[in-house]
Amino acid sequence: MGLPWIGETMEFYKAQRTNKLFEEFVQPRIHKYGKIFKTWLMGSPTVVVNGPDTNRFFLSNEFKLSVQLMGNDSIMEKQGEQHWCLRGIIASSSFSCAGHEGMMPKICDSCLLGINVEPQMLGIFERVLEGVFAPPIRVPGSKFSRAKKAREEIERVLIDVVREKKEEERENKPHDTTSFAIAMTFRMLAHHPNCFSLLLQEHADILSNKRAGEYLTMEDTKKMKYTWQVVRESIRLFPPIFGSFRKAISDIEYEGFIIPKGWKVLWTTYATHYNEDYFPDHMAFDPSRFEEPIQPYVFLPFGGGPRMCAGYQLAKLNILIFVHFVVTHYNWSHQYLDEPITMDPLPFPSHGMPINIYRKKL
Repeated sequence: MGLPWIGETMEFYKAQRTNKLFEEFVQPRIHKYGKIFKTWLMGSPTVVVNGPDTNRFFLSNEFKLSVQLMGNDSIMEKQGEQHWCLRGIIASSSFSCAGHEGMMPKICDSCLLGINVEPQMLGIFERVLEGVFAPPIRVPGSKFSRAKKAREEIERVLIDVVREKKEEERENKPHDTTSFAIAMTFRMLAHHPNCFSLLLQEHADILSNKRAGEYLTMEDTKKMKYTWQVVRESIRLFPPIFGSFRKAISDIEYEGFIIPKGWKVLWTTYATHYNEDYFPDHMAFDPSRFEEPIQPYVFLPFGGGPRMCAGYQLAKLNILIFVHFVVTHYNWSHQYLDEPITMDPLPFPSHGMPINIYRKKL
């Protein structure tokens, strides 16, 4: 488990910065110790679990999440009935099918759901993200301390936004992962022109049946089957999240192992995304993999089980609509086609993925 308290944290961070956390940290330990192994990360004894069966067990059971940055009232902090109640409220409002249909014009017009994001806000969000995998040391100036303060700033802004929206409409989300999924989709389309041709034809067929200025509908998005295959294969290769930490609120017994109360549990997306048993020739880009249903708890870019991202369907809608408007209205090319993907702690293109973009003559 490495040195006392520090453990293998430095090895973890080193692999993380090069976006090779699975290949250089997790995978070698799987080969040495098996799909479940223990380590010490960021001051906490941690069990790393891998595979669909372990994913199902740990994502379907109630464990207290490591959400020190999110606050005590976060949905991720809630357990049992409280969690299902909050999730039900979310699902019955803007994330329901009826809510999606009503959102279509707004998404088509803005893709930002009407929230104005000021430039300084991006820096605040970045400070929160920097603290996700930082040691939980509340020392002034530390990444964790800065992240806590940034979260408080975001909370104040969101309170103002909600108050403003209530005043405006008396009615009516995480975009970093959605924007990364979009970026990786366009990255893979640039590398695979044949796939881009098939995708473009799908959207040209949809556009041909629309009047000028007519909004997309939910029925239109259902026709974007190949597009969604491309998106899913892109985020299989480049998941928006590596995985997540959970904290055992009581002793856990699994496959003969005892995980003591208070220990952290880390599950990973790559352990199944890069597994030849589920995705043969796993480093090849092949959207046709998703023509048939995928085994549960194998494909996990949005998590799984009761803790699956509550905004999954909304994220899907944003991605499909964004792709549609870009490919039908613009020609584009990457300035750095083979740009490395780095991670700190979420993955991002090292150069920011600049593109050359030109409006099509329709």
